[in-house]
Formats: sequence, C-alpha cells, structure tokens
Amino acid sequence: QVQLVESGGGSVQPGGSLRLSCAASGSSAAVNTMGWYRQGPGNQRELVASITNLGTPHYSDSVEGRFTISRDKSTNTVYLQMNNLEPEDTAVYLCNWRDLISVRGRRGEYWGQGTRVTVSS
Repeated sequence: QVQLVESGGGSVQPGGSLRLSCAASGSSAAVNTMGWYRQGPGNQRELVASITNLGTPHYSDSVEGRFTISRDKSTNTVYLQMNNLEPEDTAVYLCNWRDLISVRGRRGEYWGQGTRVTVSS
C-alpha cells in the first residue's frame, strides 16, 4: 500500500513557475513509476509526466521543455518543476504511483488527492 500526498499548487500569472511535490509513504513494488496527471475544466485526466524508479522520465508533448520531473529516493518524493506556465496548464494535478511488477499477486496503483494549479492574469 502506498499513500501519496501532494503539495505546491497555487495561483500564478502566465509565465510564472510552481514546484509540485508528491511524498510517497508505505511500501509496494520496487520497480514502479510515479507521475503527475492533470484534469482541467471540461477535460479528461491526462498524463503530464512520469518517472520510473531508475529515473527514466517521460513528458507529454504539451509540457516538454517547460516541465521537469525528478525523484528523490531518499525521501520517496517526486517533484514537478513547472516553468513558463500557461493558462492552459490550469488544472488539478494528481500524483500517481503504478507498480510495474507484481508483488504478492497484484500490481498496485495509487492516487493522491490532487493539488490545484491556476494560471491566470
């Protein structure tokens, strides 16, 4: 079981920056990916960025070059540095943990409660 707690959301002007944090606690598969999804008004939930336990990142086309995902093994925390924010980035951002191997017969997937990001002038 994994518990995820996000923080760092807020309101910024276009061009501004925010840094989201997601702290994971508990225990699950050592081979896993953590990532950030977002869901804006009227939009489906979409993957923003993810990073494996080995540090391999993935970015959606819409944020590549502006956002950076990182992972701190010592604190089991994943970060999303968001630069050059645009109004289209406004959404609730949710942290996700997904096991990539089975542990005790199951692959776990876990979600945080989300942190809101608002980008407006």
